[in-house]
Amino acid sequence: MSLLSDRQREDLHKSMLDYLYANNHIEAFNALKESAGLEYTPDPSARYTGLLEKKWTSVIRLQKKIMELENRNSQLQEELSLSPAKRAAAQSDWLPRAPAAHVLTGHRAPLTRVAFHPQYSVLASASEDATVKIWDWETGEFERTLKGHTKPVNDLDFDHKGHLLVTCSSDLFIKIWDSQNEWKNTKTFPGHEHAVSSVRFMPGDQLIISASRDRTIRLFDVASTHQIRTLSGHSEWVRCAVPSSDGKLVVSCSKDQTVRLWDPLTGETKSELRGHDNDVLVVAFAPISAYAAIRELAGIPNTDRTKRHGLFVASGARDKTIKLWDTQTGQMIRNLAGHDNWVRALAFHPSGKYLLSSSDDKTIRAHSHFVATLAWGRQPAGGADTKKATANGADSTEVAEPEKVVNVVATGSVDQTIKIWLP
Repeated sequence: MSLLSDRQREDLHKSMLDYLYANNHIEAFNALKESAGLEYTPDPSARYTGLLEKKWTSVIRLQKKIMELENRNSQLQEELSLSPAKRAAAQSDWLPRAPAAHVLTGHRAPLTRVAFHPQYSVLASASEDATVKIWDWETGEFERTLKGHTKPVNDLDFDHKGHLLVTCSSDLFIKIWDSQNEWKNTKTFPGHEHAVSSVRFMPGDQLIISASRDRTIRLFDVASTHQIRTLSGHSEWVRCAVPSSDGKLVVSCSKDQTVRLWDPLTGETKSELRGHDNDVLVVAFAPISAYAAIRELAGIPNTDRTKRHGLFVASGARDKTIKLWDTQTGQMIRNLAGHDNWVRALAFHPSGKYLLSSSDDKTIRAHSHFVATLAWGRQPAGGADTKKATANGADSTEVAEPEKVVNVVATGSVDQTIKIWLP
């Protein structure tokens, strides 16, 4: 079935005849004329005169234009997929790059800790100025100051819903603030006999764990504020105590140059990790997403696919090194040198491929002074470290992948500023 009308077909034939006649192809001209049964008299003013060449050159021009547009389109698609904003916002391997998106100012003394709200774009910061400040990290806007401590605030942590914020201070007290009730200070925990250097919610949010310069680690019940256990063993100031993501282990570090692993249920020391030559300032459990990379780095065969929580720990110290430890054997599996000064803060990348550290050599290198603290945005619940329970209540080794990575980093410095790093 022809796509052309009779008139279009006649015009086409006549334009072909015109072309053949004009170019002196007389035999072909006569054959087409006879075959098509057309009467044809060359006429320079007829609409089909020169039509075939015009159509042909315009088709070539259009083809060329289409090819140019297709090339440009694929080039733009590639550029778009590689543009930092597009790539980084969705990417699992984004890393903070200068310049910072926001610089938050307002504290009147060095920063000690920053913590992200688990659901909203809220950041809490603690400072030696005895205050906690609340910010919107997306806009960089200051929201409020929490006053109640009388000496430097050394640490803070949100519970897993973000309803409560716990803080600790050199004034010997731990305080809880209610984010759903105008950030009121609803609870105060006495008990430590010297500056409280770290505090965290235990998984489940019913207990808090604190570390102090009084050489102890203590567990408190949130509801009653009662102290329920004391973990003793360090011979010096305990800088930091952190629970594993299932709450079955606690890791601590101290001025006594050791890292210790504890059973929080019994209060017993499981192992003492020795290897640092100076005060150990910071410890962090590796997320399950980091296990494969750690095994590769340490040369451990990846035949062991265990997904249990708390298998590896990183520690940072005044000896300028970061060390990776196997919590099951108590062995140091890797020593990471590279900083030129005390290592003050550690955070594992959500992908598990990187360990971010900050030090008194001013790296992350965008503050004008020592970087005292850094935090990665809290990943959504249901991410890689979410443990599933089987029907009989036993822990299953199934690990859900994070639905999306939250790409934001906050750093706090001795220069009294907080910097927000965004894609």
